[in-house]
Amino acid sequence: MKKNKITQSISTAIGALALMGMAMPVVAEEDSGWYLGVGGGSSRATIARADIIADLLESGYTTTEFNSDTKDFGFKIYGGYQFNRHISIEGGYFDLGEFSYTATTMPAGTSFGELEFGGWNLDVVAMLPLTEKSSLFGRIGAHNSKASVDFVGTGAVNVLNPRFQKTSTDYKFGFGYQYEMTERVTFRIEAERYRMDDAVGNHGDLDLFSVNLIYRFGTRSRPEATPAPAPRAVVAAPVQPVTMVQYCSALEIQFEIANDDIQRIDRERILVLATFLEKYPDTKVHIEGHSDSVGTRADNLRLSQQRAQSVVDYLVREHGIDRDRLSATGYGESRPVADNSTEAGKQANRRINAVIDCATDIEGLTPLPERITLAMELEFDTDGSKIDSKYHDQLANVAEYLRSHPDLTATLEGHTDNTSPDRAQRISQERAQSVANYLVTHFGIDRSRLTAEGFGATRRDTYNVTASGRQENRRVTIVLGYPK
Repeated sequence: MKKNKITQSISTAIGALALMGMAMPVVAEEDSGWYLGVGGGSSRATIARADIIADLLESGYTTTEFNSDTKDFGFKIYGGYQFNRHISIEGGYFDLGEFSYTATTMPAGTSFGELEFGGWNLDVVAMLPLTEKSSLFGRIGAHNSKASVDFVGTGAVNVLNPRFQKTSTDYKFGFGYQYEMTERVTFRIEAERYRMDDAVGNHGDLDLFSVNLIYRFGTRSRPEATPAPAPRAVVAAPVQPVTMVQYCSALEIQFEIANDDIQRIDRERILVLATFLEKYPDTKVHIEGHSDSVGTRADNLRLSQQRAQSVVDYLVREHGIDRDRLSATGYGESRPVADNSTEAGKQANRRINAVIDCATDIEGLTPLPERITLAMELEFDTDGSKIDSKYHDQLANVAEYLRSHPDLTATLEGHTDNTSPDRAQRISQERAQSVANYLVTHFGIDRSRLTAEGFGATRRDTYNVTASGRQENRRVTIVLGYPK
């Protein structure tokens, strides 16, 4: 009977998982996400042996032998929503199986009882990350369950009421370990305890020791490991002619998530556009803002308009360009240039284009040589500020570059993934300062040439849903060459 039940349980779990998959929104909100899970394993019950023997004795039967089967196969299917890397909520269906006892009595007879237990649960799950891919977690919640008890008597044992059922609500708790096998699939092992009312007045506990697989929606495939990037020189490129009557430039300005700030490294590129406008005072420029597809269309349209307007405002404020020569339009997510299903594609779509009036030449668009910008990014462990040894050689190159160009300064920008604002600000500042200290201590760079700034979690390169996304946001960016 139990073998057939295991087969039926697995089939039920797979079918229900498919139905939940069709019903669950397949979206990945910023710093959150939906997921589905299925698990199964050994379930164990606490049989109220003493109470059963006492009940039989009260009915005139002395128990001479008592045997119980307290183990079976249990399974559960569930859906969850992860609010951040530490807290999620889960709800689903569970079936812990069947448990039985047989009591041999005097006068000669037997009393056989069988318990079935299953229902629905809702839990809060708290996670404690150990590494980028692994976490410990604990859960506490409530379950609404039905207990069904069947009794059979033989020989002298007479059963008056052969079946009892009761639905009740009680508490449950558990703990476990999980490991992210891929960006979408997570493996879990877990132990849970369900408090139970067995329908005949006895209370006990049922335990489930399960192995689980979780599928997360809206994440991306984990990229293959690549060597840490070497410092790279980024020089603004001149605006290129498209036709005889119009020039168009993408400017290569890409924005961080939900952000319209213009970063240091992009100000050099805007300098090229400003140089063009100063050289040709009769031309006008239309700035086009674009976004990725995460979020609502209305929000993306608004954000892309803000990004375009921020470039207009910067040209007016920093370079004195007449506002009447500039216009801005946001196109939201309607004009992608890359695949929004990947993080790289989303970042490419968070961009600015500039469409420029006709001019007879493009002379004079090369930025000043001394305004070269050199950028480098270092990633950090969770809540850590220690510099990984894999970056030591690259920092040596940065130091050599600073020694070779004594007029240059360096700004060290610290960032982190999501945590409380005060904690994020402190950690990001510590990361930036640790890089500054390393350059001073190991290479003798004058501290007055270094500025360390922490930006907390306000400037993310990618979404915080996945472990690799959070890793990319825990970084320090070194920007050289832009004057203070």
